[in-house]
Amino acid sequence: MKVFLKISFIVLLLALTLTGSSLPSYAADDRTLTGKVIESMDSGGYTYVQIENNGKQTWVALPETKVVKGQDITLSPGNEMKNFESKTLKRKFDSIIFSGGVIGQGEKGIEKKSPGSQDSAVMVAEKIKVDKASGPDAYTVAEIFERGKDLEGKKVVVRGKAVKVSEGIMNKNWIHLQDGSGDATTKNNDLVLTSKDLAKVGDVVTANGTLSINKDFGSGYKYDVIMEDTVITKEDSTIKK
Repeated sequence: MKVFLKISFIVLLLALTLTGSSLPSYAADDRTLTGKVIESMDSGGYTYVQIENNGKQTWVALPETKVVKGQDITLSPGNEMKNFESKTLKRKFDSIIFSGGVIGQGEKGIEKKSPGSQDSAVMVAEKIKVDKASGPDAYTVAEIFERGKDLEGKKVVVRGKAVKVSEGIMNKNWIHLQDGSGDATTKNNDLVLTSKDLAKVGDVVTANGTLSINKDFGSGYKYDVIMEDTVITKEDSTIKK
């Protein structure tokens, strides 16, 4: 359950080979993206970086990170998206790669955003405990994973904390929800949902949506279990769209 991200943005983001004149160079064995930063901008929880290697330029999107023009940088693999339009930047990219983030850097250094920032997971050390929602269609995150096949195509309700949010990707907001159930080692503790509604990292919300399994959106967005067309409520009020 990765979005682009870490996909699992995201949650939300792992690399495929980019073809054509904008082909980036890769490290010897792991096919990472390496180059010199020639342009960067932050928007919607992402840093958009244009890197250059041997005269070839490539746009890469990664979780918001401080980078410096002119520095050498190495980024983890990521999936290419063609004709990607960033709603927050109001800009269209002919080709862009969504990367999980920085794995190497020049001497000028890189500073990542704090874990509480939008499109970043909460700190691993935080112990999450959110009470289960009420009602016949209510489940914990772990129960959703356990009963995924039986619940496919059905309406489900889950209450949890938003630990990662990626806005406006494929015209959806992608939210990672945890309630303290499940286990990170077995990857049944983090549920991804898509919605027109928007939450902030740290919000405790109730999500009501349709459960899908083995969902592949393309461009690296593939999930064993995911909630779709989700309506999100925080306390007694519907979250603004």
